[in-house]
Amino acid sequence: MTDPDQRLEQTIMRLLGQRADTSSICPSDAARAAYEGDDDGWRDLMEPVRRAAWRLVAAGEVEVTRAGRPVEESEARGPLRIRRARR
Repeated sequence: MTDPDQRLEQTIMRLLGQRADTSSICPSDAARAAYEGDDDGWRDLMEPVRRAAWRLVAAGEVEVTRAGRPVEESEARGPLRIRRARR
């Protein structure tokens, strides 16, 4: 894993840590937070953020949800959210 990958994972966890335990974030929230420019370049980080979220899912740290229900990567379509893993 590269430093940018770790940075995106840390950004996801930091944003979740700033919200209530039951809250979730949009992948675009993490992309915007990680992007260091003033333009729409954050959009280029969307796929890397999604990959970071799936790594965190594999580690048991987060869940990726659609319509409030956890989804597997193979069924992830449409608007997705990221939340802390429910234990």
